[in-house]
Amino acid sequence: MVAASHLPSIPPLDELLESAHVVSLPLTTRFRGIEHREAMLLRGPAGWTEFSPFVEYEDAEASAWLAAAIDFGWHSTPVPRRSEIRVNATVPAVAPDAVAAVLARFDGCRTVKVKVAEPGGTLADDVARVRAARETMGALGRIRVDANGAWNLDEAEYAVHALAEFDLEYVEQPCATIDELRELRRRIRYMGVPVAADESVRKADDPLAVARAGAADLLVIKAQPLGGVHRALSIVAEAGLPVVVSSALDTSVGLAMGAALAAALPDLDYDCGLGTASLLTADVTMQPLRPEQGTIPVRRPELDESAVTEHAAPADRRQWWEDRLTRCHAQLAASGA
Repeated sequence: MVAASHLPSIPPLDELLESAHVVSLPLTTRFRGIEHREAMLLRGPAGWTEFSPFVEYEDAEASAWLAAAIDFGWHSTPVPRRSEIRVNATVPAVAPDAVAAVLARFDGCRTVKVKVAEPGGTLADDVARVRAARETMGALGRIRVDANGAWNLDEAEYAVHALAEFDLEYVEQPCATIDELRELRRRIRYMGVPVAADESVRKADDPLAVARAGAADLLVIKAQPLGGVHRALSIVAEAGLPVVVSSALDTSVGLAMGAALAAALPDLDYDCGLGTASLLTADVTMQPLRPEQGTIPVRRPELDESAVTEHAAPADRRQWWEDRLTRCHAQLAASGA
């Protein structure tokens, strides 16, 4: 739940529902256990915005995503410091022989994030996938891996050793807890592999706890789960660590929110995880924010009504999202009371 002090002013529920579209966009390959990405699109005075917490998230967590949608659609964004954002490619847990085809969808990206530690997979599978990424990217490519907190401490240490030959830029959320991250960081410091925290920021009651504990070298920051661009900027300022701005498999509307955040940061030393429109076979705009020469522009897309109509979610799913929006709106209103 977003703290009341960070809540934007909340428009009436009827105003949100009046413009709402719900879409279901097919993915190029199965990712996070899904083959379609559902999202609700809303239009505010500042333009189109997105509310798209994953379907398994409870309302308390999802309400932060609604706060982010309101922040982006009903309030001005910070003054940008840059007009384009350099982004990374993302490789899901595919077979090694599919890696090159995935990377081909990310035009000009010099960095790739490879998913590892997926359910049902093995470390040998991870090594083979990362090796294929290194072979495709070449010696100058940058490779980071993301375990989504799936390893315990010893498994993570062993995996970093197994993957070290591929010159990792960093390992993202290798373990679930802050204590494990802090100890892993101590154990592998001599290897020069930084530890990044993602879930320990966006799913935590206190997103700054991981930084205060000295458990991460950098933070992965996502605008939607953290309650919006303005709240995310305040977290970054307080954390005092380098950050990577990333997405949650958003439509181009949601990616524009992330780009606005990345554009406003004083420093942006790492390529951002905002190229994931390339994992969608369709989008909601005629000008999707897909990487071109390794970057995406900082702009707010307009919806393509024909695409929204073509990929409209079935009536029962639209009702499900409207009900969810209603519940999350009530939670935000209560938090701001």
